[in-house]
Amino acid sequence: MSSINIIYEDNHLIVLNKSVSDLVQGDKTGDTSLDVKTKEYLKNLYKKPGNVFLGVIHRLDRPVSGVVVFARTSKALSRMNKLFQEKKVQKKYWAIVSDKPPVEEERLNHFLVRKPNLNKSFAYSTLKKGSKEASLSYSLVGRTKNYFFLEIDLHTGRHHQIRCQLAKIGCPIKGDLKYGSGRSNPGGGISLHAREIEFIHPVLKEELKIIAAPPKDVLWNEFLEMAGNQG
Repeated sequence: MSSINIIYEDNHLIVLNKSVSDLVQGDKTGDTSLDVKTKEYLKNLYKKPGNVFLGVIHRLDRPVSGVVVFARTSKALSRMNKLFQEKKVQKKYWAIVSDKPPVEEERLNHFLVRKPNLNKSFAYSTLKKGSKEASLSYSLVGRTKNYFFLEIDLHTGRHHQIRCQLAKIGCPIKGDLKYGSGRSNPGGGISLHAREIEFIHPVLKEELKIIAAPPKDVLWNEFLEMAGNQG
C-alpha cells in the first residue's frame, strides 16, 4: 500500500500532510499522485470493489508541504467547493526567507498575471490586462542568524501567490529558484508549508481546525520552538 500521511479522516473527508515531493493530482510527469495513493488506501482499507470516489478540493504546488483536504463523497466535495468559493475557509502558511521583510507585519495586495508557458506568475502594484487581484497578510514571527520566519494568512487563492508576492517585496522563499532564491533546498522542495486549515465541516456542521507538522528539518524545528508549537 502506498504511504500517505493522514492527519484527519471521517466518512466525508480525508486530510493529508503532503511532503514536498508529492503531487496532489496527476500531471505530465506521470508520477503517482496523492489522490491515486489515497484512493488505493481507501480501497484496501474498506475492501471496496470497483472505483473509489475521491474529490480533489484544492491543490498545493509540488515543492510545497502541508495540509491537503480531499472529499470522500460527492456531497462533501460540492459543499467544500462552495466553502472555498465563498471564502469561508481560513488557511495559514509558514515560510522561511533569507531576507528581512520591509516591515514586520503587512497586508500585501497585488495584481498577478499568470504565464502558463513559464509556469510562473508575476506581481504588479497596478491593474494589468489579464491580471487577478491577490491578497495575503504576513507577520514576522521569528529569526535566526541567516533566516526569517513568516506566518501568512491567505485571503485569495492564486497561482503561486505566496511565492510570487513575497518575491515581489524582496523576500523569495528559501529554495525557490523560480522566484529568486539563491540556492535550492535538499530534495528540491521550498520552505513553504501549509500549516493550518479551518472551516465548518460540510456535513457535521462543526468547526474543524487541522494542523500539519512541518517537514523534519533543523530550521523548521527552530520555527516550531519560536511559535511555541510541538508538532
